[in-house]
Amino acid sequence: MDDDILHLIPDEVPSLPERAGTWAVAVVDDDPAVHEGTRYALAGYMLDGRGLEILSAHSAEEARALLRARRDIAVVLLDVVMETDDAGLVLVDFIRRELRDETARIILRTGQPGQAPERRVIVDYDINDYKAKTELTADKLFTSLTAALRAYQQLKRLDETRRGLEIIIDAAPMLLDHKSMQLLAEGMLTQVASLLNVDCAGILVLRENGGADERFCVLAGSGCYHHYMGREPAWPLDADVHPIVARTFSERRHSFGTRCSTLYLETSSGSEIVALIDADRSLSDTDRALIDLFTSRLSIAFDNVILYEQLQQANVGLEQRVVERTAELIRANRRLGMQRSDLRRANGLKTEILGTIAHDLKNPLAVILGRAEMLNDLTGMSPPPVEQMRAQADHIRSSAKRLTGMIESLMADAMNDALDISLRREPVDLAALAREVCEANRPLADLKGQSLEAALPAETWLCGDTERLREAIDNLVSNAIKYSFPSGAIRIAVGREAGETVCAVSDHGPGLSPEDAGRLFGRFQRLSAKPTAGEGSTGLGLSIVKRIAELHGGRATAESEGPGRGATFAIRFPDAAVELI
Repeated sequence: MDDDILHLIPDEVPSLPERAGTWAVAVVDDDPAVHEGTRYALAGYMLDGRGLEILSAHSAEEARALLRARRDIAVVLLDVVMETDDAGLVLVDFIRRELRDETARIILRTGQPGQAPERRVIVDYDINDYKAKTELTADKLFTSLTAALRAYQQLKRLDETRRGLEIIIDAAPMLLDHKSMQLLAEGMLTQVASLLNVDCAGILVLRENGGADERFCVLAGSGCYHHYMGREPAWPLDADVHPIVARTFSERRHSFGTRCSTLYLETSSGSEIVALIDADRSLSDTDRALIDLFTSRLSIAFDNVILYEQLQQANVGLEQRVVERTAELIRANRRLGMQRSDLRRANGLKTEILGTIAHDLKNPLAVILGRAEMLNDLTGMSPPPVEQMRAQADHIRSSAKRLTGMIESLMADAMNDALDISLRREPVDLAALAREVCEANRPLADLKGQSLEAALPAETWLCGDTERLREAIDNLVSNAIKYSFPSGAIRIAVGREAGETVCAVSDHGPGLSPEDAGRLFGRFQRLSAKPTAGEGSTGLGLSIVKRIAELHGGRATAESEGPGRGATFAIRFPDAAVELI
């Protein structure tokens, strides 16, 4: 800049109380001389005891990075024409819309006012001042900057006031929440800082009923006192804080000092609260009057919360006395309820026994029938294939034995009425078991033209009941055959997934509807899909699978991409079940 345009600020700047921090001002201009001239013109600038921190950006792109990194910039001295003729105006939109910074004051400085007419810029862009570089002398720069900083200061004060009030208001409907006292305390600290127009740290301490042991409860902390919030409520105060708080409790009045001020509140319920505020400056008479008014209103709010907590404690005691006086009636009702439950269980047991037996016996019977038909076909061959006929007879005999064992197991379960049924735990090769079940059900799949694919490892061991696990796998495989379309593909797999041993049966059947998901593993539940060859269904199969999985410490799952897209049913066993062997 020319020397006839810039003038030094007079040395006689009024002395103000010392305050921590500086005003952050960003100079955005592609002319290095503008940066140097601005720093020169604003050398020694002070406002409210705070100097300037002047940050430089030589392009709009550089300014974007600066503004993203520094969200405390109070004023932006912005050139219009940089990389492009409207780079500065585009940056204004970036600040207001993308960064959503409405408090930073923006002063446009242009050396070519004709390219950005002042009236259009003022109307179309959210800026706070518009100056031509030729008219912006040191005095005018001082005046514009001071006005902008004052406006920024007022906007920040309004924002802090709004936040404090929001916290206090938000605490009102949360009195039933045990954290409502903390929210109210945090709101008080924020509001005090806003009322005093200072960046202050503070701590709020509660002493109930004038206790003399001075084990105070910290309600909230901010700034350098924020670390108290991670401690237990009755944690001792630091050595430099405890005497100040204890003295205020003893004197029962506000105390205003050059560095720290303490505020005293007493509620009508007898609770006492002290707020220690580190404001880094003395408070004026107006500040003290505002504090008196504010704390008088706050004592009512704190009293409401404290009284509500006491009411909750009283209700707990009352409920306990009512429970004690009605204990005998509750015990009598419980006895009656148990008797009624026993009667209902006995009545439902009959239905469940019949349903379970009918379901579980169908699969072995179907195997026997399938093998018998194959045996019948073999007898018509000449000469008769004796070895194949003997193999089919062995399959029939094995299924009949399994049928007998299943009947005995089901009857034992029914007599125990679904109480704790002990499993015969032993090492079980889950892969071999799945292979046996697959081969036993293959004739049923062949009758419907379905392919039965087994993706099984050589062996997979876990600790469990062989017959129970066989029953669960058999239910999944027979269900897949029953509900899959003719000529469909069914896949049985055993492996490890996410720390679990999994046996999964996948089909290309009708899949699962959203309505099926909520009742999938319930007893006597009929899903939207129907057996594809008219087979019968009791609605017990998946509930039996779920129960067997849970008895082994595992779970049953079902997944489907939707109707018509097949489904995968699986039993999953955690590592704990595997490691028991």
